[in-house]
Amino acid sequence: MSMTSSVVALLPELVLLLGAVGCLLMGSWTPRLRQGRVRAVAALVVLGFLAATVRGLAVPSTTAFSGTFAVDEVTGLLRVVVGLAVLVLLVLAGDEIAGHPRESEVYVLLLLGADGVLLVGGTTDLAVLVVGFLLASIPLYGLIGLSTSATAPEAALKTYLVGALSGIVLMLGASTLFGLAGSTAYADLDVGVSHAPAAAGAAGVVLVLVGLLFKAGAVPAHFWVPDAVQGSWVTGAAFLTTVPKLGAVVAIMRLLEALPRQDVWPVLVAVLAAVSMSVGNLAALTQDDVRRLLGWSTISQVGYLLAVVAAVPTVDRARPTLLLFLAGYAVTNLACFAVLRAEPGRVRIEQWRGVARRRPGLTAALGVSLLGLVGTPPTAVFVAKVLTIAVTWEAGLAWLAVLVAANTVLSLAYYLRWLATCLSAPDPDDVEAADDKDDGGETPRSGRVPTALALGCAGGAVALGLVAGPVLALAG
Repeated sequence: MSMTSSVVALLPELVLLLGAVGCLLMGSWTPRLRQGRVRAVAALVVLGFLAATVRGLAVPSTTAFSGTFAVDEVTGLLRVVVGLAVLVLLVLAGDEIAGHPRESEVYVLLLLGADGVLLVGGTTDLAVLVVGFLLASIPLYGLIGLSTSATAPEAALKTYLVGALSGIVLMLGASTLFGLAGSTAYADLDVGVSHAPAAAGAAGVVLVLVGLLFKAGAVPAHFWVPDAVQGSWVTGAAFLTTVPKLGAVVAIMRLLEALPRQDVWPVLVAVLAAVSMSVGNLAALTQDDVRRLLGWSTISQVGYLLAVVAAVPTVDRARPTLLLFLAGYAVTNLACFAVLRAEPGRVRIEQWRGVARRRPGLTAALGVSLLGLVGTPPTAVFVAKVLTIAVTWEAGLAWLAVLVAANTVLSLAYYLRWLATCLSAPDPDDVEAADDKDDGGETPRSGRVPTALALGCAGGAVALGLVAGPVLALAG
């Protein structure tokens, strides 16, 4: 493929990159109280990115830059989901950080972080994977560290230390595989790993997987997630629990498809999936802080996603199932964080007591999103989890299918505990305080936009579940 054709194939990613640079320069010359115009430009950049993405969906699958980047249906749908997620995050960020001294930088970090995630998810080359990992990680540290929360420095430091270590591990694994295969291309890993000493091949693959598991927020590189979710802005928490996971899971899928057809690699991913979903759910059972609860919840959700990845090499419909699951998880998880932003003062579960009385619409959005994460019909995650159980069983991983079902039931305990608190009768003192506040005649401005986002995302989770058939056909 010529240079021009490669540039055209990667036009969406280039639009994000150039847009991020433009927003950075624009923010440097824009007065602090007028940084909202940078957000408007960032939104236009994302719309241009989505337009280029839709145009690319009609083009046959191809590769770019000497086969180092795959432009196929997986990349196309990943672009769509990431683009829509970033649009939601830009709206959420504008509501949350307007007037902050680093407002424009946040918008730039969102664009650059999304670009890195797309690079990680679309690459078919170990060298490009390392570059994408760094591009996706550095903005993440900034988003957490710029938060005004008292725990933000600790959360940023922990994320950075785990991320830096994971990056070193990833580069060590990539170097090992390069030495064995004589090439960084995924296409050469099959022969390279097959003819290499078993211990060396296994070490290279495991090290690369551990690095990617940091981006996914899965065991064993998961310790940073709850602290980062608790310590960062709602916008940053929504980003780190949604966007990086999309690219990381797709990257693990591409790597697994490129490895030799041996039972050991799918079983390894299946074990990681089982541990992640179990650890995430068991830890979430003990959480009283709603942000930490969602942090552990996202670790368990990555476990379900990895369960589908384990079935991809042997089951044809596992790939479209994974893409549906990624889209359904993204929209459902964003709805949860939009709800948190609509009620920023409610940090602990007990503080949500009686919210349904004052905010019935918001409670409905929370109910749909929480039950959606469980996998309740007719949401997209319900369809995806049913298919997950089916494809893991078909792949010969019956034990994993049973664990997916068991963990789904287990997760009901903490999701319903939060929802039941919202639906319970409020304390009399809280009712009187709320009534006195309502008599003031104004609804807090900070609650309107997030509430609309929460309702929209919750509705999107249901709508995606209702049209799951066409989405699966497109993904397949």
